[in-house]
Amino acid sequence: MHSRKRYRNVIGVVVALLLWPQAGMAAERAKGAEAAKAPVSAERHMKNIKQLTFGRQNAEAYFSFSGNKLIFQSTNNWMKDTYAATLKPEEIGLGCYQMYVMDLESDQVRLVSTGSGATTCGYFFPGDRRVLYSSTHLSGPNCPPKPARDGPYRWALDNYDLFAVRIDGQEMQRLTNTPGYDAEATVSPDGKTIVWTSVRDGDLDIYAMDLDGSRHRRLTDDVGYDGGAFFSPDSKRIVYRASHPTDPAEIAKYKDLLGQRLVEPGQLELFIMNADGSGKHQVTSNGASNFSPYFHPDGKRIIFSSNVETRGEGGRPSFHLYLVGDDGAGLERLTFEGQFNSFPMFSPDGKRLVWISDRNAKQPGEFNVFLADWVP
Repeated sequence: MHSRKRYRNVIGVVVALLLWPQAGMAAERAKGAEAAKAPVSAERHMKNIKQLTFGRQNAEAYFSFSGNKLIFQSTNNWMKDTYAATLKPEEIGLGCYQMYVMDLESDQVRLVSTGSGATTCGYFFPGDRRVLYSSTHLSGPNCPPKPARDGPYRWALDNYDLFAVRIDGQEMQRLTNTPGYDAEATVSPDGKTIVWTSVRDGDLDIYAMDLDGSRHRRLTDDVGYDGGAFFSPDSKRIVYRASHPTDPAEIAKYKDLLGQRLVEPGQLELFIMNADGSGKHQVTSNGASNFSPYFHPDGKRIIFSSNVETRGEGGRPSFHLYLVGDDGAGLERLTFEGQFNSFPMFSPDGKRLVWISDRNAKQPGEFNVFLADWVP
């Protein structure tokens, strides 16, 4: 994206993590379990954990404004059924993500995207009757080609545009119309503003616009990637992830890859800015891959995913959820199960948490949606 979805998906830097190379994954999983710093019971902030999807890759699940629905992306093929039970994925999956809405009371899902191209970063509009997502379907019906994986991980900046559509998939509206990447869009809690990441001005920056796609304004202008933006509960601030190279050689490499519609997301730090782009300040500074940030309901802390404890160890790193103050103080680890936990979001009332995890995975590369009651 938000992703995150590959560190993101398809969606952005974070979605790419979902497609991390799987060679030796079983051995790494066993190693990670042995090296776990605490048992599952240490996940004291989460109770009544419920797994909502089963199989393949399911990512970036975000609550509706009412809190009774989720929008998420999946490589499960639920296109044939208007209402398909998540417990019964089709035998044949998809080559890339399509966008679905899940009713949390019935555990049923329905397709909201076109079924063509790739999609990422879904989000609800106020009223829960329409949703927002990014798609490549205007560039062709097939999944975009994936970059080669014979070196450092590189994420492709495919030709995504933003679309708004009713939750029955009808009355589609195109919100962006520029070449290149437009994705990682979210909506402010007050229902007035969309933020997203775009390459429209030659760099990967965060932009804002009104809900109807008007009044585009650029919020970031540092050289490098800025994305994965979410608003604070009062809609006055924005938290996001970023990578800003400073060394001339690093800047030249970044720009060269950008010209090839690629980005190499190794290190990401978290930042906060005001909703108009002013007052930027850095939250983390640990040299890790910190991403998928979201504000805690108190508006003073950030929940996010990071490999801060496993970076530099070699092999496939573990990503877990953490909580940190908006000043960077008071880091607390939240998850201990699995090797990948990311894309967290609190429900609008702050009582539940949804996130993506590979815990309980039956196959390498499997990621599912989980829901839990939040314990302060």
